[in-house]
Amino acid sequence: KVIKCKAAVLWEANKPFSIEEVEVAPPKEHEVRIKIMATGICRSDDHVITGALVMPFPIILGHEAAGVVESVGQGVTSFKPGDKVIPLFIPQCGECNSCLGTKGNLCSKNDLALGGGLMPDGTTRFTCKGKAVHHFLGTSTFTEYTVVHESAVAKIDSAAPLEKVCLIGCGFSTGYGAALQTAKVEPGSTCAVFGLGGVGLSVIIGCKVAGASRIIAVDINADKFAKAKELGATDCINPKDFQKPIHEVLIEMTGQGVDYSFEVIGRTDTMTAALACCQYNYGVSVIVGVPPAAQKITFDPMLLFTGRSWKGSVFGGWRSKDSVPKLVSDYMNKKFVLDPLITHTLPFTKINEGFDLLRTGK
Repeated sequence: KVIKCKAAVLWEANKPFSIEEVEVAPPKEHEVRIKIMATGICRSDDHVITGALVMPFPIILGHEAAGVVESVGQGVTSFKPGDKVIPLFIPQCGECNSCLGTKGNLCSKNDLALGGGLMPDGTTRFTCKGKAVHHFLGTSTFTEYTVVHESAVAKIDSAAPLEKVCLIGCGFSTGYGAALQTAKVEPGSTCAVFGLGGVGLSVIIGCKVAGASRIIAVDINADKFAKAKELGATDCINPKDFQKPIHEVLIEMTGQGVDYSFEVIGRTDTMTAALACCQYNYGVSVIVGVPPAAQKITFDPMLLFTGRSWKGSVFGGWRSKDSVPKLVSDYMNKKFVLDPLITHTLPFTKINEGFDLLRTGK
């Protein structure tokens, strides 16, 4: 049956969300309909609102969530109603080169590059006021019910607290994996993390778990320093406190630059600074923040010629279906904390207030 429920619909760019009644169609073959119990707010959602990440409107955003399976479509055998699940904005189809190989995690069935805003069969499961509404990254979690393809959902421990582990759907896993999977931070190494939002803090958690001896946190908002230190940062620096470029400050602090740097903001100037601050011969710099659509980077190629590596990381390099249940188990076994990453808990209808808190750095 069609379910009528509340959703936060974005009708056009640079406007607030509108809480609407939407119709959510039943799941088709190999699809799963999920009751969303908790969803996180991520900067990537905000990038769609501002136009930095180009997607079609109207759209239901949201891609970091946890919920319970409500019903399954024909041919779905690995999920049943009542299962606790996390939707996956990077699916794992198990059939493409990326899924079959061992090198990467970016399944070719993802909607990040395409930005089509539709289910794999080219249609949508949402309607509002008689209009078709687009999906976001195959997940769309700013709604009480959503439909996802079975390759884009992971079954998790039935004892997991959904209001916490929803962060494993994007922000936490993205940052934690950038340190552990993409950079492969080594014990005793020195790291710099640019940007101390939820993802940047998760990078710090990953660096600490990996055994880094020095973790330098960089942000222009000093209010974020206490939390960064609580999670493992050894130094916190504000670029506004220095006359010279921040990469020079970091090189002076460390002798010859950091072993690993992470850009977790999504700005081209900080991406180049993060590259320049890492050790000139073997330093590794990882781009974690979603880059703005219309911008290009200009940099001195000598930065790479001497041996530095520049890498990108999508969803922390994790293969989603395989890794998300394991990450939830690691959380349940207290291998890492999530509570400090949660600053506010709001009712769904106050989603616009949530985005205001994000934009003001709170």
